[in-house]
Amino acid sequence: MKRKTLSIILSLACAFVALVGAGATRSAVSASAETATVADSTETEFVDYAGQATLHFNSDSQTVEVTVKAFIDGDTTHFNLDGWGTDNIFKARYAAVNTPESTGTIEPWGKKAATYTKTALQSATSIVLESDKSDWESDSTGTRYMTWVWYKAPNSDVYRNLNLELLQQGLAVGSKAGDSRYGELATLAIAQASALKMHVHSTEKDPDFFYGQSIELDLKELRLNIEYYDRKRVAFEGVVSYFYNNGVYVENYDPETDMYYGIYVYYGFNFGGTSILKIGNKVRISAVVTYYDSGQSYQVSSLNYNEFKPGADDIRLIEKGHAPANVETSAADFTKKIEVEKTDPETGDTSTKSYKYTDLAMNTSVSMKGLYVQSAYTTANGGDNDGAMTLTCKLDGKTINVRTIVLRDQAGNMITQDQLVNKTIDVTGIIDTFNGEAQIKILHLAGIKIDGQMLVGKVPEKPDDSSSSSSSESTSSSESSSSSESESSTMDFTTLLNGCSGVVAASAALPVLVAAFVLIKKREN
Repeated sequence: MKRKTLSIILSLACAFVALVGAGATRSAVSASAETATVADSTETEFVDYAGQATLHFNSDSQTVEVTVKAFIDGDTTHFNLDGWGTDNIFKARYAAVNTPESTGTIEPWGKKAATYTKTALQSATSIVLESDKSDWESDSTGTRYMTWVWYKAPNSDVYRNLNLELLQQGLAVGSKAGDSRYGELATLAIAQASALKMHVHSTEKDPDFFYGQSIELDLKELRLNIEYYDRKRVAFEGVVSYFYNNGVYVENYDPETDMYYGIYVYYGFNFGGTSILKIGNKVRISAVVTYYDSGQSYQVSSLNYNEFKPGADDIRLIEKGHAPANVETSAADFTKKIEVEKTDPETGDTSTKSYKYTDLAMNTSVSMKGLYVQSAYTTANGGDNDGAMTLTCKLDGKTINVRTIVLRDQAGNMITQDQLVNKTIDVTGIIDTFNGEAQIKILHLAGIKIDGQMLVGKVPEKPDDSSSSSSSESTSSSESSSSSESESSTMDFTTLLNGCSGVVAASAALPVLVAAFVLIKKREN
């Protein structure tokens, strides 16, 4: 009888599993049929218009073979070209196309367009630039030239037109395309991408873009127009270089200016996402821009973090394995001025302005060698900073100020100014400001060498949540939520729920099986 009872229960269970499986199969078949219907309803067949274009070296246009100097975004690339200008760099603005922004203020599909361009040219065996007219024409900035970009893919002897590829992939909209050298093909490529609803022509969301309340931008744009973004929530990417007083410094490289831009990110006390803010992690930060009066500089704060279901405006880990830039900087570099092209975020007008290098590189990591310490001042006002030093140094006839935190060796002994005055030091730290003057701030013992000898110590690897001092305003408890370990490891709750649907269904059937078992036992008794 027991065997018969067990057989009945197993039969009921198998029948239920079969029923659930059949339902799941019907759902999958239904989904496949729906997908097929959508695909079948597309009448437009993809045509490779880029492949129909032919590069003619004997035409009336200018052509030149080049190599890539720097990738800027989807429709702008800097190329190495001997004899061009004073720096042998040809700045190409792709003719007939306008890709979404992936620098400055970020737009949907901008990163995908930039990646497409970079991938195509990185693997190319040959790259040729062609002028749109009979000679090279500059764009509205006067520094970039309208260009058709041709490249040979690996294992191919045919040049492909990258401009047309961007258009037919829906990764760009037309910009005076009809009047361009390849206007007919460009017009057909745009019409096809629109009909197929590809990328910029679609209603689907860009998976690489965060549709939150933050203004998506890069650190260069934030630094150039930081007054405009005051009290606004912004989002940017960068590498964590150092941490200090319940916050971290984040920096990011800009290929167009060949320099780093950075900002101090204050997370405050009891913030749950400090595991993401480790030195060397590339992160996405969403935070509010504020002016820190005591520090006389801008910073960002009010971070969000939700470990289980991160939102668009939460901090995120992008990838690990980076390192602080610690850009080797000379005294001449530190005190120089540079010209940078900027766009007004309100009007969209573009202009070139002169900046102090240190104003643009504020909060980025640098190193400097051979500084001679002329004099020093040690803080002694009865506060937590007693023992911190300001060193007045000379290098190549220029004065460089170096500020340290309170430095102690491994035995706990404080490093004093007597150990540093009249010595030559090498330093690694953050560009900071005091009373409007730039300085290099040393944040750890390993950031300074005396006469070439490193003091005992090492660079801290992660934020210290137990820090009791702060250089910034306190963060409210509502601001201390956090983000997932990384983009790739962020939990997809939709997938999780779908995966659990079978378990949920089986659980719902459990009472039926139990009731059947009880009934059988009663009959046995």
